[in-house]
Amino acid sequence: MPTLRFHWDFLGPDAKTTAAHFCHHLEEFCALHHIAEQRTFIAPAQNRWVASLECDEQHLALVRDRLRPKRAERLG
Repeated sequence: MPTLRFHWDFLGPDAKTTAAHFCHHLEEFCALHHIAEQRTFIAPAQNRWVASLECDEQHLALVRDRLRPKRAERLG
């Protein structure tokens, strides 16, 4: 099954810390909704930090509708 990567942007002086904290909540969400084989991480991007979640495409509607990511991409 194809893998999707969802992204959320965080701005400001505490962006890195906030993005890392958001990843913790993403992991809790995945555990609660039985999203297996997921991966969360943060990365710098220009003037912001990005929190990302990778998971199977079967979880598209759940993540899109409940967590409202800013953007997503298909990895393969």
